[in-house]
This record gives sequence, C-alpha cells and structure tokens, in this order.
Amino acid sequence: MPLFLLNPVAGRYLSFAEREEIAALKAQGAGVREIARRLGRDPSTISRELRRNAATRGGRLDYRASVAQWKADLLARRPKAAKLVTNDRLREYVQERLSGQVRRFDGTPVAGPVTIPWKGRNKPRRQDRRWATAWSPQQISRRLRLDFPDDESMRISHEAIYQALFIQGRGALRRELVACLRTGRALRVPRARSRQCRDGMVTPEVMISQRPAEACDRAVPGHWEGDLIIGLDRSAIGTLVERTTRFTMLLHLPRMVGFGVEPRVHNGPALAGRGAEAVRDAIAATITTLPDQLRQTLTWDRGKELAQHARLTIDTSVRV
Repeated sequence: MPLFLLNPVAGRYLSFAEREEIAALKAQGAGVREIARRLGRDPSTISRELRRNAATRGGRLDYRASVAQWKADLLARRPKAAKLVTNDRLREYVQERLSGQVRRFDGTPVAGPVTIPWKGRNKPRRQDRRWATAWSPQQISRRLRLDFPDDESMRISHEAIYQALFIQGRGALRRELVACLRTGRALRVPRARSRQCRDGMVTPEVMISQRPAEACDRAVPGHWEGDLIIGLDRSAIGTLVERTTRFTMLLHLPRMVGFGVEPRVHNGPALAGRGAEAVRDAIAATITTLPDQLRQTLTWDRGKELAQHARLTIDTSVRV
C-alpha cells in the first residue's frame, strides 16, 4: 500500500482522492474551470497542479494521480536546502549586486541603478546607506533572466533573497548586506504589526469620500483644509486654508503651563501645545469668528492632533 495514503493532508492542499478526480475529469476532456468548479477549488490551483505534477515520461504531459501525489510529496519534504547555499555562482552574483560592487570583465565598475540625488531634505541617516549604487532584490531577480536567458539554474525570486538576509537559518548571504536594502531594516516587520493602525490614526474617522461635491470642485466658499506645522523644540502652529479663495488663517498654539518644568508623563497631557485638546480649542476659537455660511466643512489628515474631531463638530457645527 502506498505510504502517501496513510499521511493526513491539510485542507489547503490537494488530497490523493482529489487528484484521482482531476485525472478522471481530465481524461473525460473537462477543462480547468470545469474541474475547479466540481472540486470547489480555485482554477489557478488546478492549472498549477496539471502543469507542475504531471508525468513527463514519453515526452508529453500525462496527468496520473499516483505520479502527481509522489511529486507533491517530494516537493513538500523539509528541511529544504536554500538555492543560495547550494549554488555558489548564483550567490556571488547576488552578493555583488547587493553590495553595489559590480565590475565588467575588463575591470571597469558597472554603475548601479539611477536614483534621485540627495538634496538634504530626507532623513539624515540615509546618507550612510549604500543603496545609491546597490541593486534591490527585485532588480536582481529580474536581471538574471536577461544575463542568463538559457541557464535555468540562475533564477531566484526576490523573496528568497529577503529570506536569506532576514532569517538566521538561511544565512547564505553576508549579514552586513542588509545595510544595502532600501529600508535599511535588519529584520522583517512582523505581520501583526504591519496590520496595526499607525499611532496617528484617528478613529472613528470620517473618510474624505464623504465630503460634499461642492467642496471638491471649489465652487462654494466655506470649505477649509487644515494641517499642523511642527518646528524646532516641539513647537507647532496650525493652518486653516479656505479652498475657494485660498484665504489662510494661522492657529496660535502656545506652550501649556508646566512645559519644560514638569516631567513628561506617558499618555499625559501634551504640554507642548499641539495636543488634541489644544488644537481643538484653537480651531474653535478661530473658526467661530466667521459667519455661519463661511464655515461648512473642515478637511484634516489622520494626525492624532485632531483626535477630538467629533467634539469639535459639536462645538462649532463644522463637519470634519
């Protein structure tokens, strides 16, 4: 009795019974979508199964359930050696382009990808990175097909390169090459953290798609846009710009009592004067000086300085 019939298979993978059904329907002339409909699977799953696990004896693709199951079990064996570990030529190719040290046969250096020159406005730490001449994993993966069109062994995905840099068990590449990545990140951001909302997220937010049409085409005055400008030493000033006339009003955000004297308290009041309560009071004091017809809506970004936007709407009757 074949051993693969004894191993339980998770629901996300095709079972031997499903592969027998695929072989029977394929022999009857059913198409990929018809087979997927009968099995309750995605058509791409059936297409990939027929292409990847078909028998190749005789020079043609014949799908048989037993051969397909044997191939699937063979590919599923773990642990599997990384391609960069077993292929020295491919590893040297990837390392040279990640580090930006690529030379031709005559010894002349090959310039890296063309990047935007640094104008002094970006983050200072980017000056120390080598990504101006280094190649990204996506560029390396796609360039391999052009440099080695007939060599199938010189193929690797950008995800495999990232795993070789981030995962310790797959350390085929030098660890210091993470400094050549665009982000300069030495570890991958956890999936749970990437799904979280950023700190400045305001909930429940009112989406900009709900803004009235008259505010979008700038036809009627009374619709404003605001933002917060942060300066040195945690100083700040707010801006209110009317969309139709471009008339601008500035919000004075002075220091609160105790700034620079009292120690900072976690989740305490924002004594720098740009907290949610201070910004709400500054907007209310400024915008209420206008007639009612000139204060219809206010558009703001998702900064946490306007976390009290619901209270602001109640106080001023301005929809945010």
